Amino acid sequence: MDNEDRATLLEQAASLLKEATSACAITGAGISTPSGIPDFRTAGSGLWERADPMAVASLTAFRYHPEAFFSWIHPLAAHILEAQPNAAHTALARLESAGRLKGVVTQNIDGLHGRAGSGRLFEIHGHLRQATCIACYRSFDTGPMLASFSQSGAVPRCEACGGVLKPDVVLFGEQLPQAAVRGAEALLDSSDLLLIAGSSLEVTPAALLPQRALRAGARLIIVNREPTYLDVRADVVIHQDVIDVLPALADEVLRERT
Repeated sequence: MDNEDRATLLEQAASLLKEATSACAITGAGISTPSGIPDFRTAGSGLWERADPMAVASLTAFRYHPEAFFSWIHPLAAHILEAQPNAAHTALARLESAGRLKGVVTQNIDGLHGRAGSGRLFEIHGHLRQATCIACYRSFDTGPMLASFSQSGAVPRCEACGGVLKPDVVLFGEQLPQAAVRGAEALLDSSDLLLIAGSSLEVTPAALLPQRALRAGARLIIVNREPTYLDVRADVVIHQDVIDVLPALADEVLRERT
């Protein structure tokens, strides 16, 4: 894609955002990779390249072999601890603050959208801010634990009963958090524009959520390095890195014309 094509697509996307009255965004791993957090599927670097997801990240595997899960997630926890929101996260927060975006639905568990300033945020795959004991179901703030775990890699235990603490993230075979899903569905159902950023739309049921907005008649913008199954239904598709596109898009939308 040359600079002229990119400029045209950015202008088209900006026009759609400026015309919209209830735009929202869906984001995936691609918005956080520029912050140093690896995604799951990229050849050569994806997290599933070195592990069978059902063996280390399913609910059944966690209950019987939690040490395998924590061994697998240990390097990711260190990346998340070190990561900072990048310009793409900030661009979405700017659009929300200006009233151009009504909220963000994310598949990411890293918390970077919240730290960037996104206020109406639905984390449909959970987050790492809390953990729950699988024995007594007591909930804990993970703030003090994450730093310790990133250093030692030891399986975290409940201080009340000694049970294993499971981070409040969604594993394979586990239901999505219903409050987050209901909020996301309501947001999408009321949207007249959907911006999909940094998601391959390959993980269900999250990949099916955009259909709700499309059924409601929403226009669609997709910013993702690789094609998605919804490209054919999009009004604008930009196959470039979100960290380059979203800040430029926000600048164009928020620029004051004289």
